Amino acid sequence: MAPGRRRPARPAGPKTAVDNADTERADGATAGRHPPPIEDYALIGDCHTAALVSKDGSIDWLCWPRSDSPACFAALLGTPDNGRWRIAPAETPVRVTRRYWPGTMVLETLFETAGGTAALIDFMAVEKNSVVRIVEGRTGTVEMRFDLSLRFEYGSAVPWVTRLNHGSGIRAIVGPDQVVLQSDVKLHGRAMTTVAAFQAEAGQRKRFVLTHAASHLDVPVPPNADEALDDTDAAWSSWTGRGKYRGRYRDEVQRSLLTLKALSYYPTGGIVAAPTTSLPEEPGGARNWDYRFCWLRDATFTLLALMHAGYREEAQAWGAWLRRSVAGSPSQLQTLYGIGGERWIQEWTVPWLAGYQGASPVRVGNAASTQLQLDVYGELIDAIYQETVLGLVPSSKSWELQRALMLHLEKIWEQPDESIWEVRGGAQNFTFSKVMVWVAVDRSIRAAEAFNQPAPLERWRAMRTRVHETVCQHGFSESRNSFVTYFGADSLDASLLLLPLVGFLPPEDPRIRSTVEAIGRDLMVNGLIRRYRTDQTADGLTGGEGVFLACSFWYVDNLVLQGRMQEARAMFARLLSLSNDIGLLAEEYDPVGCRQLGNFPQAFSHLALINSALNLDTHDGPAEQRSQGVAPDGSQTGED
Repeated sequence: MAPGRRRPARPAGPKTAVDNADTERADGATAGRHPPPIEDYALIGDCHTAALVSKDGSIDWLCWPRSDSPACFAALLGTPDNGRWRIAPAETPVRVTRRYWPGTMVLETLFETAGGTAALIDFMAVEKNSVVRIVEGRTGTVEMRFDLSLRFEYGSAVPWVTRLNHGSGIRAIVGPDQVVLQSDVKLHGRAMTTVAAFQAEAGQRKRFVLTHAASHLDVPVPPNADEALDDTDAAWSSWTGRGKYRGRYRDEVQRSLLTLKALSYYPTGGIVAAPTTSLPEEPGGARNWDYRFCWLRDATFTLLALMHAGYREEAQAWGAWLRRSVAGSPSQLQTLYGIGGERWIQEWTVPWLAGYQGASPVRVGNAASTQLQLDVYGELIDAIYQETVLGLVPSSKSWELQRALMLHLEKIWEQPDESIWEVRGGAQNFTFSKVMVWVAVDRSIRAAEAFNQPAPLERWRAMRTRVHETVCQHGFSESRNSFVTYFGADSLDASLLLLPLVGFLPPEDPRIRSTVEAIGRDLMVNGLIRRYRTDQTADGLTGGEGVFLACSFWYVDNLVLQGRMQEARAMFARLLSLSNDIGLLAEEYDPVGCRQLGNFPQAFSHLALINSALNLDTHDGPAEQRSQGVAPDGSQTGED
């Protein structure tokens, strides 16, 4: 799909200082700092928005007040002149280690220097609209530096800054936004940046609290940093304590669940696909997309992962978000929505941001919201079905909506679409899209039968059989002995790994076995699975990409279903080893350069990790796995 209307170009970066607190110029420029590798970042969040913190103590990405709001720190996609907040030792540390406090989203980075060690504790305070940073001296004395550059509107708007509290605080305001910084140390203005130098001495703390509010409201009062730390630690620990997963991969599953929770938007129950935009799928490439929205195709896996892990309240909130967002005419169903259910998600490029390590363009919004992707009907209706089966809502809650969706799907299911991969090279009759049409019909029939709901069952059963026969006839290549990407194609894509997971055919079916084998031959790179070969697929885009991590987890699931447990465990262990030092995964991975690629952290990757862990823990048989909600329930196909 072509990008939407672009906004007018803006300057490459701020040109004039507007800090009336202090106009002293800096001796050295910081504009040339290159963002570090994606895996060097950590996530902190408060279930409203989230920030990325690098190993060198810099917050390089933060959108306020929501994850899809314009960024006020955008150095991730540009330079420090586009906004960042760095607290780090003045000298290069001898060693840097970091960890999350157990069961929380409280991040601790430990800097070891020749003069001593100091910990930087970062978190977003629960319900306080605040980023809190605490420097805690552990041994000796460490000379520290503080560097804050606030740049609203994706790094383009320099705020007006005034002093507060005799120089230990500032207020910055521009347009609709204001922030207040409260500091334990004296602050200075320098070259449109707020700076400070201080010592971290053993046993002492220095606290910094940045609080956001709308500019038309009163000046916000930052919370007490120590109290906020205790409250935030307790809140996350309490949430983690509700979890019920006790399998062998407890640490990895727990971290993935915490990541999903941090990516959620508490007021509505929506969960963003990632907190970032335009992190490239290839170093220096142009496959850069905005993922700060909610995709319907995440629906069923999200619902089941949350339920199986014991988070019923979150599952209910996610289901309610789904039903509210898609309410309206079925003909206007979208593939993705804003975190509040917004539909208008126009895509435009940001010309003043150079892109992550030069990868451009930087995109805001996502034109995939206007595409026809038939698979989302299956994922949505399956989620509605699972909600009812799991007892989250009564069967009558969404039945009229489901019938309306089915009535529309009956009219359009034979149309070509842009598929799960959101191609921009033209619509096709994608095999997986038609399989998910079958899922939509199958789950609707099951719901009507199980809950005695009025439905044209004879017509739906005939449609289910017809869709199944169509896919098996036109989506399977006898010459390749495999299902293929779209009808008549000779290529493969990794979405075909989902056919047995949704119950379209059993895993022991020869066509499934041969398809999995073909994907292992054609799409595997260094033991990991690409979603498709970009040199063989007319997706309308230039360049290549890394391996898609969720697809590799789907391959693990297929190995489990086929009883190949040793291979499944080995591949799963390999995938776990790709996470960064604190357990986070991006969308993709570069198996040659050995680095993470794409938006980070990626909800789909962590969802796939959770479900593969559950599959490995309950590998006695496909029926048992599905009954426990590990994968979408498709145990009864009734088809040949």
